[in-house]
Amino acid sequence: MEYFIAFAVGGAICVVGQLLLDIFKLTPAHVMSTFVVIGAVLDGFGIYDRLIEFAGAGATVPITSFGHSLLHGAMQQGEEHGFIGIAMGIFKLTSAGISSAIVFGFIVAILFKPKG
Repeated sequence: MEYFIAFAVGGAICVVGQLLLDIFKLTPAHVMSTFVVIGAVLDGFGIYDRLIEFAGAGATVPITSFGHSLLHGAMQQGEEHGFIGIAMGIFKLTSAGISSAIVFGFIVAILFKPKG
């Protein structure tokens, strides 16, 4: 049942993204930015943690989880270290994802030639 719930929640998030693309004619960048902000807002209200408990990977894999991680890290470190902790916290929880995106993007750029 865990797998079904994760699939359903992750799929529902993707359906919302596809509807934003098709109906509202938003660009992929706008949809991605919107989902990051939605994840941060839901984390600010304490809702996204409950969604992760319920859906597991269905809530942690989509881009909304990145917004959750940004705000969650900033709030956690902000409480411990004050104002400077906000900047530290943003990068603490998301550094692995950001670093891997840069490294793998670089490797793919070296290995493949763009269409010209």
